[in-house]
Amino acid sequence: MRFVANFKMNHTRASTQEYIQELNAHLEGVDSGNVLLFPPATALCEASGKIDIGAQNAYFEINGAFTGEIGLEQLGEFGIKKILIGHSERREILGESQEFIAKKFEFFKANGFEIIYCIGEPLSVREQGQEALFEYLFSEFDGIDTSYDNFTIAYEPIWAIGTGVSATIEDIELVHNRLKAQFNKELLYGGSVKVDNIADIAKIDSVDGVLVGSASLKAGGFAELIKKGLIA
Repeated sequence: MRFVANFKMNHTRASTQEYIQELNAHLEGVDSGNVLLFPPATALCEASGKIDIGAQNAYFEINGAFTGEIGLEQLGEFGIKKILIGHSERREILGESQEFIAKKFEFFKANGFEIIYCIGEPLSVREQGQEALFEYLFSEFDGIDTSYDNFTIAYEPIWAIGTGVSATIEDIELVHNRLKAQFNKELLYGGSVKVDNIADIAKIDSVDGVLVGSASLKAGGFAELIKKGLIA
């Protein structure tokens, strides 16, 4: 079982260091599976103890005149070789097109990164039925080399992100079973994953891990979620 935390625009460099120390302490003596943390760019650091580190975002260049972005040069300083690509907030709020996302995927694939690739549908699509749902989700693989060995798919229904409303077990199974049959890749579920529902989510055969937002922001709470997920 894999446990991935996305801090989004939360935490500082100092608080991230404290978080990592505290989480490692909570997980001492625990066979904690695979724990991956995505801090904000200003808090990037090297992997520590049981915790690996990835980048929430980066530009598809080594360095250069790209104001506000970070590239391979910056990630290389911390030995980071994992990246989150295609998150709905970057698609919906920051306007990243599928073409742009595919370029980013291709660049980081060429540089041997592990890519956590996010897909998910808005409520308006979900309400149109299964045919519309899967047409939408599969369109988010346009230009993506799904044969690339080193990538994981993260399914995050947009209507369940940060709303406190998680998809039902049946909702998750429906999508994960179809994705697993189509791509046979590691699959994470994200969307209001929390301590109260992790046990049920972890029991789904086609769920290989979770991508956690707000419930990961406190080290103690995330440690509890990990422990409950492991014994599910």
